[in-house]
Amino acid sequence: MMLLLLLTLTWVTLALITIQDYKDRSVYWFLYGLVGLLVFGIQLIQNPIYSALFNSLSNLIFISILLLFAALYSKIRFKKRLINESLGLGDILFFIAISFAFAPISFLILFVFSLLFSLVLHLFLNHKKKAATVPLAGHMALFFGIVYAVLFFTKDYSVYAY
Repeated sequence: MMLLLLLTLTWVTLALITIQDYKDRSVYWFLYGLVGLLVFGIQLIQNPIYSALFNSLSNLIFISILLLFAALYSKIRFKKRLINESLGLGDILFFIAISFAFAPISFLILFVFSLLFSLVLHLFLNHKKKAATVPLAGHMALFFGIVYAVLFFTKDYSVYAY
């Protein structure tokens, strides 16, 4: 019962992030924290606390390394700062929030596929016009909402094991 409640709240919160990011290209900041708490709660139902903390810390380290390389690349290649010039603060907050969701290997795979999903979706939706910005957090929230729906309906929770 608790899992269903957390999943429902997660879907609603991810939907709000998607809608706000598409509509306004800005999202209420507290939604990112709420997503982080909800997905961590779902992970706690599947794993002992020490495993969930280890998973989250591993994922945060991956996100930190990724952001470090992105910042260096942005600075060297484009002569721009990472935050709000190459990548929005909301996108970074979403990366951090979703890092509390899964075991490290599953997270790496799902994170990469969420970026690919975002790219394909953006190219498909904006194939005739050049958009200045990409609602990355919104696209990724949509992707992870689909992932959680698939997990719920298939009852396959192996993403918390690897």
